[in-house]
Amino acid sequence: MKYILPLLATTTLTNAWLPGVEKDIYSSTGENVFRQKDPSKRWLPASSKVRGVNLGTLFVFEPWISSDKWNSMGCGRQNSEFDCVAALGQDAADEAFVGHWASWITQDDITQIKSYGLNTVRIPVGYWLKEDLVTESEHFPRGGLEHLENVCGWASDAGLYIIIDLHGAPGAQQPNQPFTGQYASSPGFYQDAQYSRALDFLEWMTTTIHKGDKYRNVGMIQLVNEPVSNVGQASTMIRSFYPDSFTRIRNAEASLGVSENNYLHIQMMNEKWGSGDPTSSLTDDYFAAYDDHRYVKWDTSVNVNKDNYITSSCNDDRGGNTPTIVGEWSLSVPDDVQWSSDWDPSTNTDFYAKWFAAQVIAYEKQLGWVFWTWKADLGDYRWSYKDAVDAGVIPKDLDSIYDNSPC
Repeated sequence: MKYILPLLATTTLTNAWLPGVEKDIYSSTGENVFRQKDPSKRWLPASSKVRGVNLGTLFVFEPWISSDKWNSMGCGRQNSEFDCVAALGQDAADEAFVGHWASWITQDDITQIKSYGLNTVRIPVGYWLKEDLVTESEHFPRGGLEHLENVCGWASDAGLYIIIDLHGAPGAQQPNQPFTGQYASSPGFYQDAQYSRALDFLEWMTTTIHKGDKYRNVGMIQLVNEPVSNVGQASTMIRSFYPDSFTRIRNAEASLGVSENNYLHIQMMNEKWGSGDPTSSLTDDYFAAYDDHRYVKWDTSVNVNKDNYITSSCNDDRGGNTPTIVGEWSLSVPDDVQWSSDWDPSTNTDFYAKWFAAQVIAYEKQLGWVFWTWKADLGDYRWSYKDAVDAGVIPKDLDSIYDNSPC
């Protein structure tokens, strides 16, 4: 069978193969690149765009996504995992989080994700999965790696592509953000000692992925989620942490005898994020990939009316660094209007269906997208892919979006 690689992937071979299928790979100019039988799905989906969901709040709990679950774990008055573990004590916290990991995302969830026509899951994790990186002054739940392995095993069995994202970096990459795992008053990540711990995590995670069969569909590792969008503050990250990460990951793969065509993709935030050009200090960008987060609700340059949201999204240019995946986005609108009659999700499903389609069409001009998030206990499908499908806002046949394009 013959697959045509898009021009952007001609040299980096970013497209995935189906497991065990022998095929010819051609560049966009018709050149035969090579032929072999692929034992895994280490590369990006070949026959379509990345279409996925984040498994948000699984390994980095964000209390706003499920306050009831957070309260039931005994964490109700705490802002982050760090704070909860400190308040409960290590043993009680470990027990509470094991129960959460076992119930928040199950094999049934993975089966349902696959049945909805999705081909990718992005899994946010914290550096504390590598438990020997946690210092005596830090407080995080223990035992998460076994559950990560289970989730990756289910996803691999289902044929889903997997992105593992370092969502919580040592020292916290953003202030006052539960998604870092700690509600830090200032970001402490941007210093050599914390970069060193993150590099240890990335090397360890790379080795764990390549040595474990359940991780066989993990094709991408993200160096850090949403660093500060401040070029000056992030300069050392761009200048040293990114190139050092490439070196550590590639050296780990080389030491395991991993062939270049089975390397992990290494993902960084796109230049549009505002932290600087992620490529500016790289000497090797083989299998590099980029992440773009697009939450229109927080973009004050987009006028808040329905027609404008559709038009703006249809014409949204998320280009820049390539290949880029829009790794987070939602259907949520500004807080001051979100429950007004014009925007209430229960009475405006037609609009949200059109806006979903408009965003998908824009993001598929790039490599694809990953919605935030798969599930949320908010009673608001604008943040929950699962609930939006149930509400009839998101179709199970995603290709049908193009047949009924609002653009």
